[in-house]
Amino acid sequence: MKTATVKIKEKETPAVITEDEQVVDITAAAMKNGSAYQVPASMIQAAADGEKFWKEAKNLAEWVLDNNHSDCVYPLEDVILCAPVPVPQKNIMCAGKNYKDHAVEMGSEADIPDDPIIFTKAPTTVIGPGEGIDTHPVVTNEVDYEGEIAVIIGKGGTGIPKEQAADHIFGYTLVNDVTARDLQHKHSQFFLSKSMDTFCPMGPWIVEPAELERKDTFLETYVNGERWQRAAMSQMIFSVTDLIAIISRAMTLQPGDIIATGTPAGVGKAFDPPRLLQPGDEVVVTAQGLGRLTNRVKPSL
Repeated sequence: MKTATVKIKEKETPAVITEDEQVVDITAAAMKNGSAYQVPASMIQAAADGEKFWKEAKNLAEWVLDNNHSDCVYPLEDVILCAPVPVPQKNIMCAGKNYKDHAVEMGSEADIPDDPIIFTKAPTTVIGPGEGIDTHPVVTNEVDYEGEIAVIIGKGGTGIPKEQAADHIFGYTLVNDVTARDLQHKHSQFFLSKSMDTFCPMGPWIVEPAELERKDTFLETYVNGERWQRAAMSQMIFSVTDLIAIISRAMTLQPGDIIATGTPAGVGKAFDPPRLLQPGDEVVVTAQGLGRLTNRVKPSL
């Protein structure tokens, strides 16, 4: 099952995306059938509801479709897909060099980490599917892509054991960890290079955990139709449950928190010569079950 934050009649709301990519307005459905469940107004609230949200949203969507309530259903092209969590409540957490081949391409085998490299991106980086990536030419001339799978936290917690970490996952989505490589090198710390406005495209939707956990999911990134990245989640050095356990030792994870799990080999900076993003480029991040996150680089002014 898939859920997304959509804009319907100028109002953002969580919705269900059906297998044939119809959009079910579950808020309208709950009002129509007199459901006792109060549909969350935001995806952060939905994440806090966790399994209850998934169950109730599925029931509402099935009721709409079984009873042909077409006034609660929209073609995907008739709504605006927003980022699943349009305004994160705190920084997006990211795992650096979490695929061996990427660590090597950005340095050498000595750069393969023994412990997770965790950095963050500001909430103001987030944009949704179809929105434009700003290259900030006054500040940088080395903008790169990094396709990643991200996990959305459901039940919060501190000191979460790895064996229980899966119980704290609300769902998965896609992100593009856009990076200014020259600033990354100049400042040593990653924050500024990762936190420029529009540097975290996210979406198109969130899938419930079982959709990914029963198979090995392959992540791919395409630039202008050419595949430049491909790797399986099983190739990550630190698994999703590793990351949740390790991060939660040091800080409290809360519903709606986002952890980007790292990018595989094939980033633009690693090519010889580098293939950095240019105005007009189309970047597509995709994975089985998670859809396609498509964004274009904004044209130069």
